[in-house]
Amino acid sequence: MEKKVSLKDIATHLGVSITLVSYVINNKEKEARVGPEIAEKIRKTARELNYQPNLIAKSLKSGKTNTIGLIVADISNPFFSGIARIIEDEARKHGYVVIFGSSDESAEKSQDLMNVFLNRQVDGFIIAPAEHTEQQVKALQSSNIPVVLIDRYFPSVKTDCVHINNFQAAYQAVDHLAASGRKKIAMMAYDTTLPHMLERVGGYKAALKENEIRFKNTWLRKANYQRITKDVTAAMAELLEPVLQVDAFFFATNTLAVECLKIINRSGIRVPEELAIISFDENDAFDLFYAPISYVSQSIANIGKGAVQLVIDRIEHPRKKHSSVVVEAKLVLRSSSGKK
Repeated sequence: MEKKVSLKDIATHLGVSITLVSYVINNKEKEARVGPEIAEKIRKTARELNYQPNLIAKSLKSGKTNTIGLIVADISNPFFSGIARIIEDEARKHGYVVIFGSSDESAEKSQDLMNVFLNRQVDGFIIAPAEHTEQQVKALQSSNIPVVLIDRYFPSVKTDCVHINNFQAAYQAVDHLAASGRKKIAMMAYDTTLPHMLERVGGYKAALKENEIRFKNTWLRKANYQRITKDVTAAMAELLEPVLQVDAFFFATNTLAVECLKIINRSGIRVPEELAIISFDENDAFDLFYAPISYVSQSIANIGKGAVQLVIDRIEHPRKKHSSVVVEAKLVLRSSSGKK
C-alpha cells in the first residue's frame, strides 16, 4: 500500500517548517502572517504530492467534522433540488460539506436518515420536516445538535427556521384569480397536518371569502403523497367530467400542478380561456406548457442562504436565541392566469 503524504513530507520537499505548512493547509496563513507566494507554493506542492488531509484526526482534535446533514421531502423536486444546491454552495463558502437525503414525506425514513447522519457526526441539520417528526426534531435539540427547519415548521417546537408566509402567499394567488373574473376556484393540496399546507388552504379560503365567493367543499381536493397519481386522477375526474365544474385552479405545490396539468392537457380544456391556473413553486414543465404557468416564487436563494447562516450561527453559538426568518414570496404572473 502506498504511503500517504504527510505535512512533514510537504515541509521537507520545500525546506520549510511543518508548522508553516499546517497554517497554510488549514487556511490560517493570514493569522500566521504567511506571505501569499509561499502559501501558494505550499498548496501547489500539496496538490502535486496528492496530499489528503486526515479528516478523522482533524475532527477528533477540533470536535467538528465540518459537515451539515440536509433532509428534504424529495430531492428530485425542483424546489428542493434548487434549495439543496444553494445550501451546498453557501456551506462550501464557510468550509462545510453538505450530505443530503430524501424523506419521501415518511417519518420512518426521516429517522433513518437522521441516524445515518448522526453516525457521520454531522455538526448540524437543515431539515424540511415530514409529518409527525416533531419528536425527532426535539430529540436532536435535547442532544444539543443544531437544527434549522426550512419551508415548514412546527408551532410546538422552538427552533431556528426559514419559511415564507404561506397564508399570505396563497391568499394573494387566489385573490388574483378572483380579480380576474374567476368565481369557481378549486384547490389541490396534500392531505397532511403540516402547518405550511394548512396555512395555504387557510389563505385560499380567506381569499374566497374576501371576494364574496361562497366556498364549496367539492372545490378543495387533497392527495396523499404516497399515492399522488391515483388521488389526483380521481379528484380531477370529479371536477372535469362530464363537464368542467370550476373556472380556476390553485395548486399547493408544483408536483401537484404537474400531475394535474397532464390530465388537463389530455382533456382538451383550454387554459386560461376555460380554466385559469396558479401553482406554488416553479417547475421547468411550466415553461413547456402551451400557456406558461403562473406561480408563487418562494425565493430559494434566500431560503438556502438563510438556513446555512442560521445553522452555522447555532453551531458557533449554541445558546443564542432561536430565529424565525420569514422570506418574502412573490407572485409571478404569466398567461395561465389571464382574464376570462
